[in-house]
Amino acid sequence: MIDAIANIFRIPDLRKRVLFTFGILAVLQIGKYVPIPGIDPSQIQFGQRGGGGLFSLVDLFAGGAFQQCSIFALGIMPYISASIILQLLTVSSPYLEELSKKGEEGRKKINQYTRYLTVAITAFQSFMLAFSFENPEAWGPIVYSSGWLFRFMTVFSMTAGTVVIMWLGELITERGIGNGISLIIFFNIVARVPDVTGRAIELLRLEEQSFTPLKALAVAIMGVIVIASVCLIQYGQRRVPIKRGRMVRGSRMYGAQSNSYLPLRINTAGVIPVIFAAAILILPATFLQFLTPLAGSDNAVASAIYNSLEYVANVMTPGGIIYTIIYVALIIFFCYFYAAITFNPKDVAENLQKYGSTIPGYSHGKRTEEYLTRILNRITLAGAVFLAAVAVFPDLMAVYMNIDPSITNLMGGTSIIIIVGVALDTVNQIENHLRVRNYDGFRKRGRVRGRSGM
Repeated sequence: MIDAIANIFRIPDLRKRVLFTFGILAVLQIGKYVPIPGIDPSQIQFGQRGGGGLFSLVDLFAGGAFQQCSIFALGIMPYISASIILQLLTVSSPYLEELSKKGEEGRKKINQYTRYLTVAITAFQSFMLAFSFENPEAWGPIVYSSGWLFRFMTVFSMTAGTVVIMWLGELITERGIGNGISLIIFFNIVARVPDVTGRAIELLRLEEQSFTPLKALAVAIMGVIVIASVCLIQYGQRRVPIKRGRMVRGSRMYGAQSNSYLPLRINTAGVIPVIFAAAILILPATFLQFLTPLAGSDNAVASAIYNSLEYVANVMTPGGIIYTIIYVALIIFFCYFYAAITFNPKDVAENLQKYGSTIPGYSHGKRTEEYLTRILNRITLAGAVFLAAVAVFPDLMAVYMNIDPSITNLMGGTSIIIIVGVALDTVNQIENHLRVRNYDGFRKRGRVRGRSGM
């Protein structure tokens, strides 16, 4: 492990990529302490009305910026919401579906549409949030001077903040190491570890003992089990044996080979289903927070809208039956959705036939496609059920064991899935760079000395 880390800094290109990534992530951490113009951070009373529960998850993904009313308060969530919408439209819209088949050019066009939609979503959310900031019952007396100037500055600064995060995330993907958007969420969650650890220690010292040492031990054990399980499922594969047909090279004919296989990942979609499901579930509480000025309104329609949304938000409480069912259903849906996008059995069957390869016992064409589809559906279900179980378990612990949600959200479930998943993907990319240059990776498979002069 130490040798592999040292090798990172021996390769100039990889060293630049790693340092560039850490530099961007450090800038993002500094930016979350920049408050929105016109707001007094010392007066913030986060959580008085609708600030807990799901909003603790929003604040976790934003690295604490939401709680501090920073210009980065909305974080990368609007971009994720825009990505969800575009991904769903790609399946239903012929134009977007045609773009997705045009390779790199089509992907760039869809990414451009995603950026535009991100700006629109951020502008709308920040505009509604500006009204919420002006209500002392929701946040406390944090606004120096209410009015349209404050609302405009809030929309401008928060939209600019999200655009900067999105731009820096794309820079990490292009010039750094790993997926930029995933790394930003990863780093924001990790940045919350000291605060949550301090909160846990503080609760342990309270006289009412709401967070006992036994509960702390249970959370720690849960975290270890989840980490081990996520690592296992991330690397889990269903290996489909492939028999290569006879090949003619020059004047020689090579016989059929059956020592190769087609790897199908159990968790094809990675951490995407969990992030997308969480982004959708926070919508009721988000709109409720935005529409706080309608509370107690004399207008019957406005009051009815607010009361209805408040009822939905209360029903959708983490750990509740309805919330758990919807959360599990969304995770399973996105697992199958992304598996269908990233792996097409029909295309794979055609490619196997094209290169003269077959799956033993199955003929080319329809039978191979049906066999791959059946395997993919089974392993996707297993991966989806696992992700759903890990994601909802911390919420159940928070409700039935009376543990602070901020602790369970960080030490298990969604946070651990994201942290472990992103970390493994990033490590895999670093290993690829190391092995291309004949250096050992983090998981050694025989020692290979680096080339001289590198």
